Amino acid sequence: MPRKKRHIRKPVGASPGSVIYVGGGKPHPVAISCIRFGPERFNEITLASVVASDFRSPPEEQLVTWIDVDGVHDTTILEQFGKALDLHPLVLEDIVNTSQRPKLEDFDTYIFVALKMITYDRRQRTVSSEHVSLILGENYVLSFQEDPGDVFEPVRNRIRTGKGRIRRSGADYLFYALLDAVVDYYFEVLEQLGDDIEDLEQEVVERATVATLREVHNFKREMILLRRSVWPVREAVNGLVRDESNLVSDATRLFLRDLYDHTIQVIDTVETFRDILSGLLDVYLSSISNRMNEIMKVLTIMSSIFIPLTFIVGVYGMNFKYMPELEWSFGYPSVWIVMLLSALGLLGLFRKKGWL
Repeated sequence: MPRKKRHIRKPVGASPGSVIYVGGGKPHPVAISCIRFGPERFNEITLASVVASDFRSPPEEQLVTWIDVDGVHDTTILEQFGKALDLHPLVLEDIVNTSQRPKLEDFDTYIFVALKMITYDRRQRTVSSEHVSLILGENYVLSFQEDPGDVFEPVRNRIRTGKGRIRRSGADYLFYALLDAVVDYYFEVLEQLGDDIEDLEQEVVERATVATLREVHNFKREMILLRRSVWPVREAVNGLVRDESNLVSDATRLFLRDLYDHTIQVIDTVETFRDILSGLLDVYLSSISNRMNEIMKVLTIMSSIFIPLTFIVGVYGMNFKYMPELEWSFGYPSVWIVMLLSALGLLGLFRKKGWL
């Protein structure tokens, strides 16, 4: 299905660092959830507002705070985060700018990453992206999303149940786990896309129509969106691996290297799908050409069969008085026998040459 074009951009002339929501989503109530956990403790609450004390915990407890915000259209709440954590205005601007390209920024006291969360509607065969922003601080992680619903629920369940090493690790590992959840969902989207592209490939080969050609072009457009959303993520993850920030431990960098390998695998798959779709256009044209050749072959064979028959009928259709066969009692059936033998002989010749 064709996607409606949305021109989403920052107002012309706005000063750098202006916290102006740039997006096309429908406004909904902003939901703020806070999860604070440690090796032996876990607490999950809902916040109405944010203050600096929400990010402080006694040093001896070594608790990690994860605050997740669903909805970035309310700039007042974003400004509360900015005041509580002394966030740079450009960071707040990137959070509310849903058309922002995925990137990484290191501000010494915190690390900011913007990326896209991808979803695929198999019924409409459309790919959509949601802007996600992550901030890693000393003992906290912030996540900002456009709409409710995300791919972070497995991470929440691991925190709640204490499975894995997430409760025993610091905020940097939680930061990695959220990035990994987004990238892992890329594989699920690519798997669904791969199944539909395989079906489309079979349809192009067997029964290509104009509607099939439209589907190929639609998929090519969706792959452009997917490529634009995925490619910069590799740069951001690579930046985290190479960054010497004290906020990321050496143990977590090992996991980030594995995540970097996953992003490369995602990009390779995307490029493979793009090559397949480009090849499908050639297959479609070849299929249409072959179908036309088959039709022309049938018409040519029919014409070749009727050429001698038309010749015989034309000869005996001439108005000459002295034609010996006209007075012969076996002339009419003889002509029919000759025509039938001519047609059958041509059919046998065409079959022998493999034309039929």
